[in-house]
Amino acid sequence: MRIALAQVNCRVGDVAGNADRLLAAAVEAQAAGADLLVTPELALSGYPPEDLLLRADFMQVCDAALQRLATEAPLAMLVGHPQREQERLYNSASLLRGGRVEAVYHKHCLPNYAVFDEVRYFTPGAQSLVFSCAGLQCGVVICEDVWCGPGVAQAAQAQGAELLLVLNASPYHLNKQRAREDQVGALAAQCHLPIVYVNLVGGQDELVFDGQSFAVDQHGLLALRAPQCEEVLALLDIDKDHADICRIQAAGPLRPLPEETAEVYAVLRLGVHDYAEKNGFPGVVLGLSGGVDSALTLAIAVDALGAERVHALIMPSRYTAEMSIADAEAEARSLGVRTDTISIEGPFNSYLETLAPLFAGRAVDTTEENLQARIRAALLMAYSNKFGHLLLTTGNKSEIAVGYATLYGDMAGGFAVIKDCPKTLVYRLARYRNSLGPVIPERVLTRPPSAELAPDQRDQDSLPPYEVLDAIIAAYVEEDRGAAELIAAGFSAETVTRVLRLIDRAEYKRRQAAPGVRISARAFGKDRRYPITNGYHPWEAVLSARGALP
Repeated sequence: MRIALAQVNCRVGDVAGNADRLLAAAVEAQAAGADLLVTPELALSGYPPEDLLLRADFMQVCDAALQRLATEAPLAMLVGHPQREQERLYNSASLLRGGRVEAVYHKHCLPNYAVFDEVRYFTPGAQSLVFSCAGLQCGVVICEDVWCGPGVAQAAQAQGAELLLVLNASPYHLNKQRAREDQVGALAAQCHLPIVYVNLVGGQDELVFDGQSFAVDQHGLLALRAPQCEEVLALLDIDKDHADICRIQAAGPLRPLPEETAEVYAVLRLGVHDYAEKNGFPGVVLGLSGGVDSALTLAIAVDALGAERVHALIMPSRYTAEMSIADAEAEARSLGVRTDTISIEGPFNSYLETLAPLFAGRAVDTTEENLQARIRAALLMAYSNKFGHLLLTTGNKSEIAVGYATLYGDMAGGFAVIKDCPKTLVYRLARYRNSLGPVIPERVLTRPPSAELAPDQRDQDSLPPYEVLDAIIAAYVEEDRGAAELIAAGFSAETVTRVLRLIDRAEYKRRQAAPGVRISARAFGKDRRYPITNGYHPWEAVLSARGALP
């Protein structure tokens, strides 16, 4: 039996386009001699379709497209799609064969954590699906069904399954592929069943599906790993030996797992590409400061879309160092990006003069710093409006976590490329990109970072060292560890209470931030849903014990 895995890039809501893509994969699979084509979870609708599922007209379009696929499919296909039966909605996989929908499977285990809201929409299924193809008995399960224990797989095995086919829409986060392969490998070894795992690829708002479809034998040993962040039709042959044990054979050597930094860079690039392409933007624009965040964002944008679709504005003020302007220009030249330089001195002076009567007698503070950031945002948005370009913001997770960013200033924009990348990872990604070809000047990576909104300003004047800050953010935001735990782990009480207070108080800013690529297991956005009006602050107990609580 030859199985083709359609690791395809689908667009949520583009049901006709997704059907065309699946049919093209079916034609290619037939030409390659495949007996069966397996597609990802909800490939027909795209994943996640969210509240589109609540629309009767959308479900009708999905049903019509499924019938069209059944009629036109040149070989047997296992297609992921939403299905309504009476008043219940299911996350389903249908076997299309012989010009009709031959059988349907409904997903049993519905994830309702992190970025997943399937309980909001779907009813869990209860029946197994096992079908015969080319002499093998194939069981069908969908994504979470292999994470919620062995029961779903064992039920298929009890009905005669000799092979398990898993349809997935599994979004990326750090180390996710290792977790997938470990989980599925352990299940295969426990059930003594080979398992074929096909995953979606492509960017969808904050999520990036990284592909890396794979197969394991009945011992849980890896037999196939498809590329990361690429559309591909992966082929594998399965047959039985004299003892009726299934053997898996894939063409070519086993593809290695990507190195972590390279993996993240590829995900960011795909996320930018698909957000711009799927939403119809002709290009992108960003502010280029000469710092590492905007330099990395520029490089990702160029690698994703091409230099001709990227434009940068350099917007110096009285506080901008000459080296920052020189570095920004060097970054743009190295990547072939056209820039325009617009001084913000004129608008800044005008604002100061206009506000002088209101601010009389008050000292200069962050108000004047924020004015500069907001002037730059207005210029960038004007360019975006005039030319239809997507404005990319350049803030990182460290800044967004503690509110070291200006609302309606540097936070303003349509897509936040590195919003889930802490500053320490930003530096790693920048050095990785330079290893492919130097595009970021070395001194950008070595001089102290600064927002350059005040004389001799440095990030570390307001924040702990980024190595410390990022570790606290990861523990508090991603692992839900409290202040006492962090202090017990060796962080100073003063630093912990300060950082946690900043994180909590910046929630209102993050609620208004642009979407951006999810990299961590818990990103700001769908992953972490904290109330803005919130009376619970774990750092207060520490301050109270030290007599520092106001």
